[in-house]
Amino acid sequence: MLDHIESILRDQCGLTKDRAIIAGVSGGPDSLCLMNALRKAGYRVIVAHFNHKLRPDSDADANTVEQTAGRMNLKWVIEKGDVREFAETQKLSIEEAARTMRYHFLMKQARRFNAQAVAVGHTADDQVETVLMHFIRGAGLAGLKGMTHRTLIHMFDPQIPIVRPLLDVWREETIVYCAANGLRPRHDPSNASLDFFRNRLRHLLIPTLESYNPRFREVVWRTSRSVAGDYEIVAQMLDGAWQEVVAQETRDFVAFDSAALTKRRLGLQRNLIRRAMERLHPDNLDAGFATLERAANFVSDPERPTRMDLAKGLHLLREGGLIYVVAGNVTLPIERWPQLPEARLNIPLQIPDQVELSGGWKLNCERWNIPSLAMEEAQANHDPFQVWLDARDLSASLELRARREGDRFEPLGMDGHETKLSDFFINVKLPQRARDRWPLLCLGEKVVWVPGYRPAHPFRLTESTRQALYFSLMRG
Repeated sequence: MLDHIESILRDQCGLTKDRAIIAGVSGGPDSLCLMNALRKAGYRVIVAHFNHKLRPDSDADANTVEQTAGRMNLKWVIEKGDVREFAETQKLSIEEAARTMRYHFLMKQARRFNAQAVAVGHTADDQVETVLMHFIRGAGLAGLKGMTHRTLIHMFDPQIPIVRPLLDVWREETIVYCAANGLRPRHDPSNASLDFFRNRLRHLLIPTLESYNPRFREVVWRTSRSVAGDYEIVAQMLDGAWQEVVAQETRDFVAFDSAALTKRRLGLQRNLIRRAMERLHPDNLDAGFATLERAANFVSDPERPTRMDLAKGLHLLREGGLIYVVAGNVTLPIERWPQLPEARLNIPLQIPDQVELSGGWKLNCERWNIPSLAMEEAQANHDPFQVWLDARDLSASLELRARREGDRFEPLGMDGHETKLSDFFINVKLPQRARDRWPLLCLGEKVVWVPGYRPAHPFRLTESTRQALYFSLMRG
């Protein structure tokens, strides 16, 4: 078994022997097998145990892990947490809450000890159960491939991988290994409880399916390996598309460029949305077809409502030219839009001038004394954040200011028709939260230019223009 594990550790898990590995050890046969196999293979192991405090004998599990690690001269770290309280406050199931707290703890130790990875004891049996869970709930290739030997879960850490060296080892083998190596695992009685979905699969569904095919578990495991190979091809295409369509990514949201996303094939759109969900909430690996289909319909139809719920606290938001996959009630960034500083909602302008705004934005303005060149540039311009205007009626009292109650606007191209500025903002779908501090180029009460959209009709360049003013708004 160790020869097999050594090649998996090196080739599939990508581990080296020059840096420590955090081993998540519960005290059961799988994790004790993992811990000892890593140690015997010559890796520097730091044992980490999280006490979920869910059972009366959970302290005994922690003591067993501590004593076993001590006998092997391994460094160990043990922490505990109130999983029930966390589940209640975060509105999670006990299983989700325990998993979330455990992985946050393991990643914290990995950062603390500068470890190369976190190793966990998932076995081939866990793989079969995971694939079945995804299949029953509805999943594509991403779910049916199951777990991999090495993966990044961005929700917990975007750089430290989780490795699963025992994915090719059956649970019975870990029990035999522990017996052969003098390890005394603890047995968690909750693993027998039918209150948990995974346990019902393990104790009820899989034995029933094995009555049809005694090698059912092996068949599912082989299938997951085959699907994983197919998914690698899809993932390469997905990686390229991800780089092109994702405008911004944080721990709380993924922002897609709406125009770039809608150009992709429907199947690729679904997979991009699925990946965003996975990055924000790993338990959404089994996002069903119906959810992804609704999401793709949302993407393709800009007339739909600006928000759509996905699953497990995730939702889609359409704002400006972006479509966000958001976790929870997150305040989205406003820096992508030009905004007046809160302390300067009225800024007098000189010509030429340069004005610093919030979020690294700058307004530049200058005179152009060759009107034909200004007209040529204006006609070729496709950037709504730059404009050329007739200087004739633009006096020195120009200012950059925020909107005011009753502001009206004569947008270029509407033949002098005037509209309320508030209605204009609605029509161009400028997000509500960006409107109050949106910089407006004004001459007294007249709105001369709404940056990012249009200039006012009366100040357009014409054949009689003798001098032009050029304004540009850009983010440094």
